[in-house]
Amino acid sequence: MMWGDVTEDFTKALPKIELHAHLTGSISPECLHEIWTRKRSSSAGSQLEDPLVACRPEAEHHDILSFFPVFDKYIYNLCDDAESVAFATAQVLKDFEADGVKYLELRTTPRESLENGMTKDVYVQTVLDTIARHGKASTSTYLILSIDRRNTLQQAMDTVNLAIKYQQQGVVGIDLCGNPLKGDVTIFREAFELAKTHGLKITLHFAEVPQSSTDLELQTLLSYNPDRIGHVIHTTPDIESEISTRRLGLELCLSCNVHAKMLPEGKTQFSDHHFAKWYGGNCPIALCTDDVGIFGSSISNEYLLAASHFNLSSYDLWQLCRGAVDSIFGGEEEKKRLYGLLDEFQRVCDYAETAP
Repeated sequence: MMWGDVTEDFTKALPKIELHAHLTGSISPECLHEIWTRKRSSSAGSQLEDPLVACRPEAEHHDILSFFPVFDKYIYNLCDDAESVAFATAQVLKDFEADGVKYLELRTTPRESLENGMTKDVYVQTVLDTIARHGKASTSTYLILSIDRRNTLQQAMDTVNLAIKYQQQGVVGIDLCGNPLKGDVTIFREAFELAKTHGLKITLHFAEVPQSSTDLELQTLLSYNPDRIGHVIHTTPDIESEISTRRLGLELCLSCNVHAKMLPEGKTQFSDHHFAKWYGGNCPIALCTDDVGIFGSSISNEYLLAASHFNLSSYDLWQLCRGAVDSIFGGEEEKKRLYGLLDEFQRVCDYAETAP
């Protein structure tokens, strides 16, 4: 491997960090197809279309309006028992590892299916057990538990308490996510304060669509003292100045934002993405997939897209990846490990550049 033109081989070999990946959104249509095949004889499976058709990995089929129903009406109904959750989680871990991800923070909203014996506690434990079985030989994986915007305060507190319960098993943070057209984010202060009290990190979906980007909402979210924020699309100069002053970690998702038509009106191309606004500033940027199972763009491909549309060199991509290390939630030892991997990658590229 050497510095030079950015290629698929280079971006796949680059030791990458993935900080914004929803577990259920990262399940490939092929994996869902296997689960569906096993469940076709059941009442739930027989009512669902083949995932290879229903989930259509071609990104252009999804926008912000069609995106959430895929989860609510389809994926959640397939992955509604511990066996299916474990199988899907294991495949997601293998997929990220195969793409050269060396550090992964998966996020998921605790779910239950009481008719199948799956409580929220069982769900979280199943995911963590699967991560533990997969091991850390190549990729270190941690879990972030998500509060859905549609939740009540009590439901949000329950999620934080689950995170506290499993903190020693690899839960590192709390997320706020869900349909940005729904919910009242002002009710969650007590939940995020509890998370902070127990040393959990906070990441928030931020300014995804105009309706969720009022000054009240964005100031409320910033008042929860997040460590990172995701998407960060419909922001004002004042909000951007505060984000920059705080040096918040940014989770930017190129393919998701473009294909789901989330960019400001009139902006439809990758070159229009706000990555250009933030690149080179105070805030560390982590390129992320968001939902690779839906949008079909791996993290390696996201780096290719960034290079292609923002004129980044292979060395720029290495620096971008290295800059994201400081915003991980996994602790100082993980940071040290990742810096070591990236420094070794640099040495290999430097040697290849000078070798006769």
